[in-house]
Amino acid sequence: MAEPATTVPAEALDGARAVLAKGGAPEALAPQVADLLGESAGEALAEDPWRLLSVPGVRPEQADGFARALLGAEATPGDERRTSALVTWVLERAALQGHTALEAPALRAALAERTVPDPEEAVQQAVADGTVLVFQEGVEEDDPVTVLLGLDRYAMAEESLADGLARLVRTGPSDVWEGGELVRAAGAHGLVVHTGGEAARAEPVELAESARAMGLRTAVAVHGENGVRRLGPDAGAVTVADLLSGAAGPGRDEDGAFALDLLVVLDAPQLDVETAAMLVESMPDGSRLVLGGDPGVLGGAGAGRVFADVLAARVCPQVASRRPDPGPIGELVSGIGVGELNQVEAPGKEVVIVPVRDAGEAVHRTVQLVADSVPRAIGVPTEQTQVITVGHGGSAGTRALNAALKQRLNPGAGRFAGFDPGDRVAYAHSLGRTVLGTVVNAGPDGLHLDCEGTRTVVPRERVESALRHGWAITAHQAAAMRWPAVVVVLPGDAAQALSRPWVYTAFGRAERHLSVVHGVDQALPRAVAEQAGAERTTRLRTLLEGLLAEPAPPPPAPGGAE
Repeated sequence: MAEPATTVPAEALDGARAVLAKGGAPEALAPQVADLLGESAGEALAEDPWRLLSVPGVRPEQADGFARALLGAEATPGDERRTSALVTWVLERAALQGHTALEAPALRAALAERTVPDPEEAVQQAVADGTVLVFQEGVEEDDPVTVLLGLDRYAMAEESLADGLARLVRTGPSDVWEGGELVRAAGAHGLVVHTGGEAARAEPVELAESARAMGLRTAVAVHGENGVRRLGPDAGAVTVADLLSGAAGPGRDEDGAFALDLLVVLDAPQLDVETAAMLVESMPDGSRLVLGGDPGVLGGAGAGRVFADVLAARVCPQVASRRPDPGPIGELVSGIGVGELNQVEAPGKEVVIVPVRDAGEAVHRTVQLVADSVPRAIGVPTEQTQVITVGHGGSAGTRALNAALKQRLNPGAGRFAGFDPGDRVAYAHSLGRTVLGTVVNAGPDGLHLDCEGTRTVVPRERVESALRHGWAITAHQAAAMRWPAVVVVLPGDAAQALSRPWVYTAFGRAERHLSVVHGVDQALPRAVAEQAGAERTTRLRTLLEGLLAEPAPPPPAPGGAE
């Protein structure tokens, strides 16, 4: 699986490099600038230097310095070009945190933090020139009106998704299928939501098998390759990305829709609004969609909270599995889901708590667990043990842990752009989709990885920005994956970042063994009991409720007549 290379005209690259160099910005940004701004990238950037802010990773202070170098005294905090770029930047950053829109006061406050002299005027100007769209929530007579502001791309995706889900609800079949609650619901409805933990994933898969036996065209889609492995070859599962691209799955009919009667999507909490919209738009009229997942896990990367919004809207049958996750880990995680951190009996050392005093000891004990203790005492080899921590930075974040784990497990000089054959890596293939693998070698086309048995090539120009060492990852990256053994690292400086969904997700990634390197004292039970996690501002629930409260539109007249 290699990414297609994007061809940028040489003159566009040269023009972008020249303007970047004149403004003191890294010339290495030229390919991204040219890709974003097109053939006249240099001219566009010279005319509006703040367009540099649209390049991922560029911060406002860097764009401001670039603009001052090009414009001199003309580069003022209230320049309309600057305020327009900042409005977009704030909303894009909000999207990375899951929001499809922001309330107007939140947007104004974010602009004020960036020294915009008149945030209200800046917002009004952004609305006037079409940079942002305005929405009103709570338009019922007794409801307070909330003004939301959002970018066109997320607004269109959310509205398209709502329309598509409403279409499935309205055009879904009404058949009588014999079987359990999920089977009966799927027979009679075009959209069904199924909730439950890891063991409950078997139920939608069994539904797909039953539908296939009835002669229906059926597919099961999961978030990533790890999910395909866990279901096993008999499930015939594909990743959502491969289903959409046509790399796997049933293909499409003459109208461009999936050649399917039933699509089961597991790991649905990981769906962002744009991916979900593409999936639902591809479903033919009269087909069935089952969204399955665990509502307790952290939401996926990218804008939206699709699964939670569909649940909250209550516009279709919701089937809650009664199949519990087994063993001490299942018992522990089940308690966390309802806000209780219970001690569990673990006679086979399924759950082990390792107290530590500081971050240095946390790193040392983590390496010891992965390299020695877990393989020896539990029988799970090092390559099947995953470390999960709170963030990338900090004294025991992924960077510090990966440096220590590489030194112990695969020491080397990093001769391939910082990586060596045998290194475990995390590849951010696209937004919200982290693929874990092992470095095999390097070639002219980039770095070659083995990801769950699939060969993947990371292009040379993407290695630095998209690849990290992967012995340790964050819980957000791990959300739709599981491993035989997991070591969760909780250093003292992680206390403020903990929440119930974070703990639920991190602890629930373990199949056979969970070690908790514990340095947060009472912050852990407090987080489980009191911290419900950050809310996301979205519009899907309101859109769905509004669409399905209205009568269905009449079918088109025969022959296309008006």
